[in-house]
Amino acid sequence: MSNEITQLLKRHHAGERAAFDAMVPLVYTRLREIAHRQRLRGGERGNTLSTTALLQEAYLQLVEETGVDWQSRTHFFAICARAMRRILVDAARQRSCDKRGGGQPDLTLKTDLMAIDEQAEDILSVNLALDSLREFNERLAQVVECRYFGGLTEEETAAALGASLRTVQRDWLRARAWLMKAFNPA
Repeated sequence: MSNEITQLLKRHHAGERAAFDAMVPLVYTRLREIAHRQRLRGGERGNTLSTTALLQEAYLQLVEETGVDWQSRTHFFAICARAMRRILVDAARQRSCDKRGGGQPDLTLKTDLMAIDEQAEDILSVNLALDSLREFNERLAQVVECRYFGGLTEEETAAALGASLRTVQRDWLRARAWLMKAFNPA
């Protein structure tokens, strides 16, 4: 099935939109798992997007993306992870803007809205830290995107990035240490 997915991605890159639509059922379960994992990172309550909404937004972005020279199934999932990250960050920014007024009339503060606001701030903080990590080391940031946002295994991350498994394992440890230091400066 992996080879079939890769072939469909190559046909999509060549401009055949139907190839992407034919591929979606083959990867849907895995994409749904990735989207669901993203949704759960903020807790069960107060998610900025539902699993289905996140998955649909990613689909809408990727179906038109014929400019990507898809290398493999794992490369596709890495690109999906990046797209989901952008979607979550955009939703968090919108939530943060809305929280601060955003041109909307004032609403009564309800306790169930606090989890939404906290999640938006967490997503924006992670995004800011990841952008800083990218300035420090691009590959470390890519590993975080694949592992954290994409839910890829170490082996899948290595394949997606064209790196050895041992390199990805070292980079994952290094990136987590860098991020912990960024979030907990001494």
